[in-house]
Amino acid sequence: MSWFKRKTKGITTTTEEKKDIPKGLWYKSPTGKIVDTEELEKNFYVSPEDGYHVRIGSREYFQILFDDNKFKELDADLESKDPLKFEDTKKYPERLKAAKSKTKLKDAVRTAVGKSKGKDLVVACMDFSFIGGSMGSVVGEKIARATDYALKKKLPLMIISKSGGARMMEAALSLMQLAKTSVKLAQLADAGLPYISLCTDPTTGGTTASFAMLGDINISEPGALIGFAGPRIVKDTTGKELPEGFQTSEFLLEHGFLDFITLRKDLKNKVNQYIDLISNQPLRA
Repeated sequence: MSWFKRKTKGITTTTEEKKDIPKGLWYKSPTGKIVDTEELEKNFYVSPEDGYHVRIGSREYFQILFDDNKFKELDADLESKDPLKFEDTKKYPERLKAAKSKTKLKDAVRTAVGKSKGKDLVVACMDFSFIGGSMGSVVGEKIARATDYALKKKLPLMIISKSGGARMMEAALSLMQLAKTSVKLAQLADAGLPYISLCTDPTTGGTTASFAMLGDINISEPGALIGFAGPRIVKDTTGKELPEGFQTSEFLLEHGFLDFITLRKDLKNKVNQYIDLISNQPLRA
């Protein structure tokens, strides 16, 4: 015997009236932990269940680093062109248009200046959501201009890397950005201004081969993938089994490629503590 009986037959609900469960209420970490997204946001986008650092973009990093989330964005209108008329399964302009529509970003990096613990800091932050955080001409140019701004204003610079490497659609032009950004960072070093490089998950390819590893101090978040070529390529090239944890931030710290690993909740304090120390200034509370 059923508990409930339908009194009226033929009841239907139109598509417009059907209610779906809203997306984004919960987040599932790679270890299978389920976290409320609001709780995740309050915890700096780190799973309180297992400490997993969720991939975030420039919007979230700016919110973490800048006081009261106040900053001035630099060169916000720079956009990529298609000088090589590149086409694979799609034309490059079509890929750019789709990426802009999906992410609401102009390219794979945003640069800004604002107060961090009361003092000005220039930050360039990459967005993996925009064509895999690939480094094209705009990324190189915006980082170069951010470095010029830091030189002109005598400010420290921080670059947050999150990238799959050079952008194939711009071929040699993207590879030229490695030299371009490296030269600018050398000028910053000559001027005695601090440069902090934060490698986040993932930092790979040409990004790792250039500005990501050129910091006065190179730091990372827990569990980040950092490397030049992928593990499969390295394994096939060397013909050897790779050690456990290969290319994780913990592995790189152990082998001297990183200076320290910081939890995201401590990032703002750690960065500014380093700036105070290297600048021989009183430590800010």
